Amino acid sequence: MEFSYITKGVCSRRIIIDIENDIIKNVRFEGGCNGNTKGIAALAIGMKPDEVIDRLAGIKCGFKTTSCPDQLAEALKEYQNTKGD
Repeated sequence: MEFSYITKGVCSRRIIIDIENDIIKNVRFEGGCNGNTKGIAALAIGMKPDEVIDRLAGIKCGFKTTSCPDQLAEALKEYQNTKGD
């Protein structure tokens, strides 16, 4: 299932996540720091959403209250809420 999330408070604009059988298959960031978002996306592949949330939630970028990794965690929380998990 493909899930799209509009980010808040970061340089990236949107995150598209493909999840099958509770495993992250693909993550794409639109915008943001190209190398960093590709690295975050690559590390999340093969993981369960809860694992990614546990590792990335609360990470900040400089003086911002959030970051692209934190926004990925927020996207996965929203995905779980829409799925009823």
